[in-house]
Amino acid sequence: MPPNSYISNAGRRAVQDPKAARWLLTGVAVIFLLLFLVLPVLLVFVGALAEGVGAYLRALRQPDALSAIWLTLAVAAVAVPLNTIFGVAAAWAIAKFQFRGKGFVVTLIDLPLSVSPVISGLVYVLLFGARGYFGPWLAEHNVQIIFALPGIILVTLFVTVPYVARELIPLMQEQGADEEEAAVMLGASGWRTFWTITLPNIKWGLIYGVIQCNARAMGEFGAVSVVSGHIRGKTNTLPLQVEILYNEYSFTAAFAIASLLALLALLTLVIKHAVEWQARRAYSRPQEENVA
Repeated sequence: MPPNSYISNAGRRAVQDPKAARWLLTGVAVIFLLLFLVLPVLLVFVGALAEGVGAYLRALRQPDALSAIWLTLAVAAVAVPLNTIFGVAAAWAIAKFQFRGKGFVVTLIDLPLSVSPVISGLVYVLLFGARGYFGPWLAEHNVQIIFALPGIILVTLFVTVPYVARELIPLMQEQGADEEEAAVMLGASGWRTFWTITLPNIKWGLIYGVIQCNARAMGEFGAVSVVSGHIRGKTNTLPLQVEILYNEYSFTAAFAIASLLALLALLTLVIKHAVEWQARRAYSRPQEENVA
């Protein structure tokens, strides 16, 4: 018998929870998830289908609902690619290079996570509103940002800035810069180094960050509510449309729109787990080859 086998077995018995405690903790966790996560999602779909599938489809085909859907998709289609480009560039600069003020840049990237979305929306109103700092100049040049699509895109960009960058920064820092430096020494250009070495190494983290960014962009409420003006059929995104319909006691229509957001959340979770599974598979394959 190995000299430490008795100690290790005793240690495992000492730290192992009793069966009753394991069942109690598991039961509490399952009940919590059912009450606060699963049940609300089910109630959204029950409310959406309360008057039948026909009423559900009619609610989704209303002009205001279609406008909210297309506006939400348009905002995400602009904000997510821009933040993806910024996130990759920022993560590459922070992880691969040393420069003065790096800590300050990281703090700025984290800023939207610590500021209330309502406050961030108010800041944009103070900057670009009719009485804001740039308001008179914008009015003279017939440029409207607040209560229009540009303002919604700007606040969505602000609140979704951290997601791609914060996903990639620790990943790139862990990988180091040895492979990129070797490629440059062998004569590869910066773009070739990025496309052939950096991007394949970060692709799973990049996809995961984009998924999170897109989910936040489509579900943002606070900042968009401040700058949108709640103009029906023009500046209402899906979350704002849900609020308006619910306040007007159009519960079936409100739940129908909310079900789209719930489906988006469920689809995001499925894609997230698929990406994590592929990432684990990709990372475990080289280890298995090394063992072989």
